[in-house]
Amino acid sequence: MELWDLYDENRKPLNRTKPRGAILEPGEHHYVVHVCLFNSKGELLIQKRQPFKKGWPGLWDVSVGGSVLAGETSREAAIRETMEEIGLAIDLKQIRPHFTVNFDVGFDDFYILERDVELTSLMLQEEEVQAIQWASLDDVIIMIDKGDFIPYYTGLIHFLFENRKAYGAIRG
Repeated sequence: MELWDLYDENRKPLNRTKPRGAILEPGEHHYVVHVCLFNSKGELLIQKRQPFKKGWPGLWDVSVGGSVLAGETSREAAIRETMEEIGLAIDLKQIRPHFTVNFDVGFDDFYILERDVELTSLMLQEEEVQAIQWASLDDVIIMIDKGDFIPYYTGLIHFLFENRKAYGAIRG
C-alpha cells in the first residue's frame, strides 16, 4: 500500500500519512509531480495512459506524472516516476521544479527537461503507459480539444512550451 505524507496549506509537514486514494480532510494536502521532457525540436514527449488505469483512462498526458510517496521529496519522486513509467534515468541534482500548481488537496510540482531521447530506448510501465510519442504544441492543443488528452488548461500547455528553457515568469 502506498502512503502519502500530509502537509498543511503552507507545505509544512503534518507528521501524518494517509494511504493513496484516501479522502483528505480539510487542511490536509499531498504532493504530486510531473516531468515534462522536451526534445531539441521543441516537441513534448507525451504518454497514453492504459485504458484500465484509474483516472483519465486511455487519454494522453504529459511525459510523466505521479504522487510523491511518504518519505520522498518532490525531486526523488520525479526521478522515481520517470524511471518507473518510461524507463529513463534523469539527474535532477541542480534542477528545481519550474513551477507548482496548487489544487484542492495538494501541490503539483512541474519539472521541465530537454533531452533528445530515442523512443525505442524507453521501457514503458505496462501497468500505466500504453504508448509514447513526441508532440508539438499544436498537436497537444488539438488533442485536448478533441478529448484525447487530459483536459489541462491550454494556457498551462502553452506555458510549458514557452518556459521549457528558463525559470521564472519574466523573459530574460
